[in-house]
Amino acid sequence: MYQQNIPGGLNGGALAIDPYFMTMKLFDVYPLFNITPVKAQGSWLWDDKGDKFLDLYGGHAVISIGHSHPHYVKALEDQLRKISFYSNSVVNPLQQKLAEKLGVMSGYPDYQLFLCNSGAEANENALKLASFVTGKKKIIAFKKAFHGRTSGAVAATDNPKIVSPFNAGHDIEFLPLNDVNAFTDALTSDVAAVIVEGIQGVGGIQLPDDSFLQLIERKCREMNVMFILDEIQCGYGRTGKFFAHQHADIRPHLITTAKGMGNGFPVGGVLIHPDIKPWSGMLGTTFGGNYLAMAACLAVLEVMEKENLIANAAAMGNYLINALKGISEIKQVRGRGLMIGFDLGEDKSKVRNDLLFGHRIFTGEAKPNTIRLLPSLALSQNEVDIFLSALNKALR
Repeated sequence: MYQQNIPGGLNGGALAIDPYFMTMKLFDVYPLFNITPVKAQGSWLWDDKGDKFLDLYGGHAVISIGHSHPHYVKALEDQLRKISFYSNSVVNPLQQKLAEKLGVMSGYPDYQLFLCNSGAEANENALKLASFVTGKKKIIAFKKAFHGRTSGAVAATDNPKIVSPFNAGHDIEFLPLNDVNAFTDALTSDVAAVIVEGIQGVGGIQLPDDSFLQLIERKCREMNVMFILDEIQCGYGRTGKFFAHQHADIRPHLITTAKGMGNGFPVGGVLIHPDIKPWSGMLGTTFGGNYLAMAACLAVLEVMEKENLIANAAAMGNYLINALKGISEIKQVRGRGLMIGFDLGEDKSKVRNDLLFGHRIFTGEAKPNTIRLLPSLALSQNEVDIFLSALNKALR
């Protein structure tokens, strides 16, 4: 038997590997349900056994217009036959077309758009811009926050378990959400930026008060501090407005977006205040703004506009939230539009699994016992009723 000694053992030794009998494995970091989806349409998934599931989680709020929407599929197919990729060293008219449509639909036509590949990358670039503009490096973030897993983004995430020693060198101060006194005391002249989610998702659907966001906006402008609104999970129409922070009638310096922006195609973006002036090389990306991503993003906005999905998210969200508030076993309901969380008692800790395996409905969770709902913005009332019926049975 042929063996190959390969240097690189963790302790400096050689690894004896038989290349004919080894199979590369995935790096095991994801806890997985034993379900293999093979098809999806609208708010539904089918697995390899033919079982049909109602999707009320959208793969972490990614599916905005519904799975496999025909307009979205055609846009990607058509673009793939033309050109799928070239670098940002050439003109790509689809980028400007997206910027113009996004500006109009979001209410930010005067802002600038930087395109990247993910939410973490969007937040990383927003933090970098804030530091460039102010010349400072300290960041204020909030307890229960989640902003991504790259260096600065994960440092601003309130989960020490996923922050390595390499990431921990950033100057971040975490404050309680909605604590006016703590925020006022912490906002000193050495702060570069304040970053907050329009609604905290991973943290359990925690809403910043409108008045608290208004205070942050006012104080940041007074102190020459950049205000970053993380709309990666809560944005793109999910709350019944294009961005969640628009319920508070504020305009931050930087807005980050991803997830629902591409309906499953990897893409991210930063909306940038017009007073922030770019210079060549200030930011950059290889894949950001590629032709396929732009085709996907344009198709998403076109479907959102044509099918009035933001209004549908508001209507279905109100219907669902009101129904959940009428269920006695539920301790608390939080959310806006179709970004909803509800708390259950410890004796109901198996409800999510029962919904998935007993009723074939995907939902999300947040610890200790919050169920999160992040469905497609095209969710119908009939689909809401299917979920409510299953939930009432699971709670018995």
